[in-house]
Amino acid sequence: MEFSGLGRTLIFLGLMLAAVGLVFVLFERLPGIPRLPGDILIRRGNFTFYFPLATSLVVSLLLTLLFSLFRR
Repeated sequence: MEFSGLGRTLIFLGLMLAAVGLVFVLFERLPGIPRLPGDILIRRGNFTFYFPLATSLVVSLLLTLLFSLFRR
């Protein structure tokens, strides 16, 4: 059984996931990038949890449209 295709796919997915994580870290530090209304922010004492749900959906939609344009 040949696993080289699966290995390449997993490496590609891992690199894409790391790139998306880096984009989110950079967006958080840039001034002027608004947090969308669907983003989840919980602050309790010295603990902060931020999950950019709406931002993730918008970025996903934009990337889907972008990649579909390049595919044609």
